[in-house]
Amino acid sequence: MTHQLPATARIGIGGMALLLVLAGSALPAAASPAYTSRTPAEATVEERRLDRAAPQEILRRSGFDALAPRFERALERSKSYAQAERAVTRHASALWRRAVDRAQGRGPAAGDLSRGDDRPLYWARLALSRELRTWEPRFGLDDRRREALRSALETASRGQSDIHYQGHRTKRVLVTGFDPFTLDRDVRIGNPSGASALALDGTLVRTPDGPARIETVVFPVRWADFAEGIVERALARHLPRLDLFTTVSQGRQGRFDVERTNGAWRGGFADNENASSTGLVPVADPATQPQWTSTTLPYRELTEADTGRFPVYDNTEVTEIPAGGTRPVTRPDGPTPGSAARAGGGGDYLSNEIAYRVTLLRDRLALPRLPGGHLHTPVLQFGAENTDPRSGAVTDPDFERNRADIVDQVRELVRTAVSAAG
Repeated sequence: MTHQLPATARIGIGGMALLLVLAGSALPAAASPAYTSRTPAEATVEERRLDRAAPQEILRRSGFDALAPRFERALERSKSYAQAERAVTRHASALWRRAVDRAQGRGPAAGDLSRGDDRPLYWARLALSRELRTWEPRFGLDDRRREALRSALETASRGQSDIHYQGHRTKRVLVTGFDPFTLDRDVRIGNPSGASALALDGTLVRTPDGPARIETVVFPVRWADFAEGIVERALARHLPRLDLFTTVSQGRQGRFDVERTNGAWRGGFADNENASSTGLVPVADPATQPQWTSTTLPYRELTEADTGRFPVYDNTEVTEIPAGGTRPVTRPDGPTPGSAARAGGGGDYLSNEIAYRVTLLRDRLALPRLPGGHLHTPVLQFGAENTDPRSGAVTDPDFERNRADIVDQVRELVRTAVSAAG
């Protein structure tokens, strides 16, 4: 995910203590909370897009339009905070599982929208979020507890509480994706990284060394959530037990990129809340924060293997302010010593940031042999006759074929990476 898109260890006692600090410590005071407390009448920017025609059609044509009314009834039946908490977690978890099952062909499709579509999950989550925000229970519910319920909804509906590995002989792989974004440009947009997460969650791929199980999560496109440590909280406890990880996002047209270097810089492009953030990536213990982190994915094997329709590039370009300099310079072969980051290979948006955060977490947990990094997919495009967001259809055969081809290639790239990592 780049803002240049067209109109787009060893872990002993000390290591475990560090893991807990990284997963739960407060970040710099400048970081704003993921969501501020709101009165029930105040909708979020994302929720305000819900009533547009395309989101409503996507929900209706996937059968996900039935989920918010069920959730509303469950909330109304809750007579205590504990009951409400159970209802939120149950319905949010069911939303994630329904989206995964739909993408993987289990159960009825409940609509004519193609099964691999990631957009019903996004819009249904927002519909549940709106019900929770406007709900006035019979018992007292202060802002802190309402926020805790919202956090539980986010966590469970993004697969973050559904990461389960089984067996000691099965390799463990973690893949992350993102929500759709740039929705004010075209509210119909999907995200192939999110679609890949749904298609791959809980699946096995075969490698020369045996099977590998893939677990996936999806993250929001919101600066504030990242500043509050959503990535570290979701992934820190899993990283020491993995055999490979890759964060995934949508990048450039017609190509995959394996991003060699990630930069500690936010470029300010607006997120899904239309919020902007520019400056150093806010992390715990900023005094030890490096300007750059690097992939440990087997990028040579990924670029040389025949994994699908789209070419795969080893992207080594970064933008830096050289040591002693004052102006940004683009370097085709990576950063120079002592330079300050202004963009990693994956840009300066949240795709670069998730790659930076997870590889920094890998390094801080002293896991130098853990293969991991970032993969950018091609842009998911509509058909040539369906490019106008004002009059275009929410789907078309080219859009569905492009998504399926990208998802299939992500699966093959993951299999290739695990096989090459040994």
